[in-house]
Amino acid sequence: MTFGFRGHRALAALIAFSLLLVASFSPPAALAGDKSHRGSTIPGIDVLAQRGFDSLKGKKVGLITNHTGITRDNRSTIDVMFEQKDFKLTTLFSPEHGIRGTADEKVASSVDEATKLPIYSLYGKTQKPTPEMLSDVDVLVFDIQDIGTRFYTYIGTMAMAMQAAKEQGRKFIVLDRPNTIGGEKVEGFIPPVELTGKNTCIYPIPTRHGMTIGELALLFNDHFKIGCDLEVVKMKNWDRSMYFDETGLLWLNPSPNMRTMNGAILYPGLGASETTSIAVGRGTDRPFEMYGAPYMDGLKLAMNLNGRNIPGIRFVPFQFTPTALYHKFKDEKCFGVFAIITDRDALNSVQAGLHMVQAMHECFPDKFTAEGGYKVETGSVDTWDDLTTRKMTPEEVIKKNQPAVDEFLKVRKKYLLY
Repeated sequence: MTFGFRGHRALAALIAFSLLLVASFSPPAALAGDKSHRGSTIPGIDVLAQRGFDSLKGKKVGLITNHTGITRDNRSTIDVMFEQKDFKLTTLFSPEHGIRGTADEKVASSVDEATKLPIYSLYGKTQKPTPEMLSDVDVLVFDIQDIGTRFYTYIGTMAMAMQAAKEQGRKFIVLDRPNTIGGEKVEGFIPPVELTGKNTCIYPIPTRHGMTIGELALLFNDHFKIGCDLEVVKMKNWDRSMYFDETGLLWLNPSPNMRTMNGAILYPGLGASETTSIAVGRGTDRPFEMYGAPYMDGLKLAMNLNGRNIPGIRFVPFQFTPTALYHKFKDEKCFGVFAIITDRDALNSVQAGLHMVQAMHECFPDKFTAEGGYKVETGSVDTWDDLTTRKMTPEEVIKKNQPAVDEFLKVRKKYLLY
């Protein structure tokens, strides 16, 4: 990857300005250690172990997990549970990207090499555990690190597994983990019912929901009426203001193209533009931080975006070559922008994403188009036309949809654990 440029002096000035912003950026006060438990978060798997796995004694257990299911001292949840004598781990289930989190395609069922347990894929022929898969299971346990965005598929996998647990009379236990991008901000749109029901948009919740995986399970089970026998094992030493890099837990890429905290923060808003005619850095070392296409002019786009004075973010012209096997721009040079977060607390990722879509359409109206998934990932059937045809500002689009988000915030309060 290299900085791509057209107009050397203007580009040099823009890069220098952006680098100055980065150099002067001071992290949020939370990083200064203003709370004694920062850096010492204990995830649900460790809490359950401290309790002697009391909820699992005498049971046959199915575990829905991947490589992110680890203890605070970085032991695999699979290994920890497999060695227990008071219950029997009988079955493994894997989400999108597989049990090791490395696949970027549909995953087949298999056998775990270490434990010899069957691994049933929930991102292959079926996305919901079948009665046959649960035949040797009394209790389903879920332990996966989510990143806090509605269209990230792990929460859809959890919801479908909860539905199966209800239908088959199995208990469901969620081992809670932090929301990677914090538990305070709620951003984006509430999708209409016709866009829901798939693992990229399982229920009508905001794009950035600000809830932990355990809190979502409570919401899904009660408000959306799954009604299974649910237990959530709470974390210790986590509060809503904390991002993942303040927990002291080991970062493992939750999926092959979710490689950085900045990428995760940008994902709810800028990441939704993946469902347009651009590349988003898949197949590079910084996915979801760079955006462009072969037909774009990075300098023109960066100047448009920076002229909007979007809080918490700036853009520099950038050139990159995606290598992801499935991408339409594989091995083609893409010109666009690299997104630099200058203040993550001031940044509204969804608002910034709307600005980027509108800027791209203004700069390249003949070639920049939306694809079918844009409505699903934004959670709105109107937003593309609002931005491009009706020429509404992103702030006006957000204001138009705010009443639904306000109603969600009222519902959400009932299910918050921290």
